Amino acid sequence: MTEKPGRQGAAKANGHRRGSGVGHVYETLRNEIVELRVEPGSPIDEVQLAKRFSLSRTPIREALVRLAAEGLISTLPNRATIVSNIDFLGLPQFFDALTLMYRVTTRLAASNRRAEDIDRIRGLQAAFTQAVEARDALAMIAANRDFHLEIAKAGRNRYYTELFTQLLDEGRRILRLYYSSFDDALPRRYVTEHEDMIEAIIARDIERADTLASDHADQIVRQIQAYITADTRTNARIAV
Repeated sequence: MTEKPGRQGAAKANGHRRGSGVGHVYETLRNEIVELRVEPGSPIDEVQLAKRFSLSRTPIREALVRLAAEGLISTLPNRATIVSNIDFLGLPQFFDALTLMYRVTTRLAASNRRAEDIDRIRGLQAAFTQAVEARDALAMIAANRDFHLEIAKAGRNRYYTELFTQLLDEGRRILRLYYSSFDDALPRRYVTEHEDMIEAIIARDIERADTLASDHADQIVRQIQAYITADTRTNARIAV
């Protein structure tokens, strides 16, 4: 005789389905926002999302909480929820903070790294290289984030790691513009920059690690600024 699942089993099954639903909604919306397929400032409607994903509003809300924690959506004073705007006026401050974190985390990694850290860093660099070769922007953004955070972890200062996590998460849409400026075909020399940083960390060459991280950050900032400026000029000509 087959035993019918009890309430506890049913609850676990429902919980599993809801958990899977939360992950699916989160990943789908995150990718759409990071890819800029959903414009900054766009409204987020829980009812429409529930219909779109054929889910109740509870898993939708859980997914939105995760997106809000990563700075991708915001709740306005009137309680409306929107895709977070990109603070272009605040970009100079963002770039300053990002450059500083590239430098300090890479310096600390060169000073404090362990053998097992190098294995993980190299593994993430391999994933980044594969994403570059596939011209997969979302995979590049994710692998780049994980690569630099693994370097930060090797530095063994959790405060820096937490701050860097916040900056990298908030900067994903900005980094999308960076890859767009190359039509998603990132030049090989920028992949090599990562590899040079790894070698400096392995050699415990703190000053070289600092210089490489600074140069790496500078070229990203210059490329993004040039892309935004060119795009602004193009839009101005179209408007005229």
